[in-house]
Amino acid sequence: MSTSIRVMMAQINTLVGDIPGNTQRVIDVALEARNRHRADAVLFPELTLSGYPPEDLLLRPSIRNRIDSAIRRICEEVRDIHVVVGYPRYRDGGLYNMAGVIYNGEVIAEYAKQCLPNYQVFDEMRYFVAGDKPCVFELKGVPLALTVCEDLWHSGPALQVAEQNARLMLNLNASPFHIDKSRQRLQLLSERARQANCPILYLNQVGGQDELIFDGGSKVIAADGTHIFQGRFFEEDFYLVDYSDEDQSLSVPGEEFTPFPTVEQSTYEALVLGVRDYVNKNGFKGVVLGLSGGIDSAVTLAVAVDALGPDRVEAVMMPFRYTSSMSLEDAEAEADTLGVRYSVISIEPMFEAFMTQLEDEFSGMAKDTTEENLQARCRGVLLMAISNKKGYLVLTTGNKSEMAVGYSTLYGDMAGGFDVLKDVPKTLVYRIAEYRNGLSPAIPQRVIDRPPSAELAPDQKDQDSLPDYDVLDRILELYIERDYSAHAIIAEGFDEAVVNRVIRLVDINEYKRRQAPVGVRITQRGFGRDRRYPITSGWKAGD
Repeated sequence: MSTSIRVMMAQINTLVGDIPGNTQRVIDVALEARNRHRADAVLFPELTLSGYPPEDLLLRPSIRNRIDSAIRRICEEVRDIHVVVGYPRYRDGGLYNMAGVIYNGEVIAEYAKQCLPNYQVFDEMRYFVAGDKPCVFELKGVPLALTVCEDLWHSGPALQVAEQNARLMLNLNASPFHIDKSRQRLQLLSERARQANCPILYLNQVGGQDELIFDGGSKVIAADGTHIFQGRFFEEDFYLVDYSDEDQSLSVPGEEFTPFPTVEQSTYEALVLGVRDYVNKNGFKGVVLGLSGGIDSAVTLAVAVDALGPDRVEAVMMPFRYTSSMSLEDAEAEADTLGVRYSVISIEPMFEAFMTQLEDEFSGMAKDTTEENLQARCRGVLLMAISNKKGYLVLTTGNKSEMAVGYSTLYGDMAGGFDVLKDVPKTLVYRIAEYRNGLSPAIPQRVIDRPPSAELAPDQKDQDSLPDYDVLDRILELYIERDYSAHAIIAEGFDEAVVNRVIRLVDINEYKRRQAPVGVRITQRGFGRDRRYPITSGWKAGD
């Protein structure tokens, strides 16, 4: 006689550290899954109760009692459905990244994550002890296996599942986004399903946590590796999966396979989600940014409006004597098109006041970048004052190309709380601007077409100081994201002098990046948790 099992996959957005709130969400979703959908089990992401990544909150002694209390609440308030949920838990003197199965008042099974990632943005070995045993439990007489995230990036746990003759694998994840990662996951899951000879329900969390974005895209994979279902990206959702033990068949009623988004779409949606969650989870009333008439601030404005709505976004144009009429016109057009509050505050009076006070200090010295940086710092002071007064978060607008080579001003255009484009290369900024305009009008075409300029000096262009962005971004990708040496980059056909200059700029500007705001991570090597280089260093990148 065939046994059928219905599982709800809860692709939810949690808040790190809010153990009571996360627990209540688990309870509410579980009761909904049982009462409305007649589900036999409900599956939640990795470390749901604490949120992911909890970082050094895991070192707080009180987390043990808080998690134990959360599990007791679920035991007391949820009956007649199997709740499969992730949490950190102490066992035998160690802390484990655990997946537990709670049913009718007790924890009937627990699995300790075996493969602890300790690369890129991950440092789980700092906190957790690795498990070493598989976990199979029965639901309606059917053996189900548990695994957690990184376990499936290695073959060992899948082979254990095969040895245990499990009929269905439940895989809990908090897998952060980077461009094209979902394709990698799908290929990997097909291989692991074949190795385990077992279908896989792959559940990923969704949401923004500081610089990390979790993109969802939960998946259902047949035992032969066939892709049955892929869920939506960058949004909460809930999927009912029906499993028949007669032939290990799976179906997701009423749902269609979500196609992979393009690079431009996934990047843009990641930025929107990152801004929305950072602002809302940290309790800011809204955001304010400097709108210059350039491409970076235009894209940042569009992201902010799509994340929060125009009523929570303020844009300020802060012109100086070098600001062109085109910039003034385009900034106003952007603000009008997107419906945000817009104001114009000249920095001329405050710049002159500073220069008057510095007259003796600068006596006999020629003008240089000091005066340019002072303009940017005047703007930073204005935006931070508005932030303090109104409870708005200042969004900075520097892109990854600029952050890499230090084409930015400390306490000026770097002054703020969140840098939307921090991990977006300049060439990709242009591409996502075109993508956003394809959804609805947002950015004037001449903003996209005109040569980029900081407008800190007469007729200034970015390429006066930097290589062409097509060249610069390729060199930066090779050096930062792929760890090429200078010699290896030159061997790719780039000019030796340009390569050496770019690498030197990257290396000597580490001190600036350490003082930069947090920003959304969209590549495999962002400036932040991914890349931890010393400020003081005698390293040379030639070899």
